[in-house]
Amino acid sequence: MDAGGQRKRGLGGSLDLKEPKEPEPHPGLVSNLPVRERLARLRHLARHHRKGLILTHDNPDPDALAAAVALAHLLHVEGGVECRIAYGGIVGRAENTAMIRELRLPVVPVSRVVFEDYDLIALVDTQPSVCNHSLPPSYWPDVVIDHHPPREESGHVAYADVGHGYGATCSILVEYLREARSTLTPEVATALFYGIKADTRDLGRQTYQIDVDSYLFLLPKVDKQVLSNIEHPSLPARYFQLYNAAIERAKVHQTAVEVDLGEIYSPDMVAEVAERMLSLEGMKWSLAYGSYQKNLFLSIRTNDKRMNAGRLIRQICEDLGGSAGGHGAMAGARVPCPSKATCEKVKRQLVRRFLVEFGVSDFKGLPLLKLSPRA
Repeated sequence: MDAGGQRKRGLGGSLDLKEPKEPEPHPGLVSNLPVRERLARLRHLARHHRKGLILTHDNPDPDALAAAVALAHLLHVEGGVECRIAYGGIVGRAENTAMIRELRLPVVPVSRVVFEDYDLIALVDTQPSVCNHSLPPSYWPDVVIDHHPPREESGHVAYADVGHGYGATCSILVEYLREARSTLTPEVATALFYGIKADTRDLGRQTYQIDVDSYLFLLPKVDKQVLSNIEHPSLPARYFQLYNAAIERAKVHQTAVEVDLGEIYSPDMVAEVAERMLSLEGMKWSLAYGSYQKNLFLSIRTNDKRMNAGRLIRQICEDLGGSAGGHGAMAGARVPCPSKATCEKVKRQLVRRFLVEFGVSDFKGLPLLKLSPRA
């Protein structure tokens, strides 16, 4: 059973998509406090530490990277904490590598981290129980900041600001920085702006007023040329080869499209393909999945406002030993696949589970390239 108290499922039957229960009240949960009080508590905690480590989720996206950079800036200014930012996995998507390069973001692979060197650990854009980060089980975070739905374990963190009316984790950090009246460099402002822009799909997805306010606050401070360089990077040949394979392999099941990407060069590409496939006319759901280093990565997107992609993917994948998370319109998961045969079996199981929950009756599907030109 997961933090939302939801049941496990077998291969048959429908999922129970009731709203997850909120975690029990805990002094460390600050989500419902005014930003002034949240900042005061974070400042108080920071002043009792000297050296911090900020971890994003594995294979970080712009929202995670920018929020981590902003938190490092905030902890240094407000509490004198010198922070290092680290991530597990890889940064593979061209826009994300361009973001790090163009803004010279001070982030390093977790393989270069000695955890014993730090007296404060923070998780950003993820939570302790989600298992999509590289914090060893023997360590526990002091700070968690995340815009995704709260998990029960986050209630046991000394300081947790999680899951409440933000479309991007960056927007939480902008609120803190504005309250602190902190001076932002063009690099930090541009990173935060792009993080919000990317996670909310230009304010068009899962967006709240605070995201709009943060976006408009940052806009005059953004380095427009650098932003353009990030959003329009040079792309490697393998990017186009992967997209060619995606289009050839995509199958349409009434109002859902799914695509098996096979072996992928970067887990980031699964989310990008799922995003792109949802733009196919008439689709309510898209599912993309691919294998990378003995793991199966999955990503779903929906424009059906009655459904919650995050809860759906958690319940579908929860009995497979991996990690899953997300929110209303977008979600992702990672499932361990030690062998190619195991991976193929898991793919078949998961695709059928998803198609059942997408509400389609056509399990065979029709290749995208065989659709009528008028379709």
